[in-house]
Amino acid sequence: MPATTTVTIEVPTALRPQANNQSTVEAAGGSVREVLASLTAQFPELGKKLFKTEGELNRFINIYVNDEDIRFMDNLDTPIKERDEVSIVPAIAGG
Repeated sequence: MPATTTVTIEVPTALRPQANNQSTVEAAGGSVREVLASLTAQFPELGKKLFKTEGELNRFINIYVNDEDIRFMDNLDTPIKERDEVSIVPAIAGG
């Protein structure tokens, strides 16, 4: 099991009201799943925007670790290391 690491998460403007209007927040965990669980424990309203159901991200939310989309890694089980950067990026729809 990966060690628990505290990382800084970039919060997009659209979700900042659910994170006390902060542009970055810190959360701890050894994987993306654990970090997001820590984040949503701090900011329950943010969790409602990120997850459709427990353990299932809303389809309009993308999570990146060091600019890599977790969908092309180990998804929510992507390990987190010291100095990793985690970004929440809402999908933009248009046409």
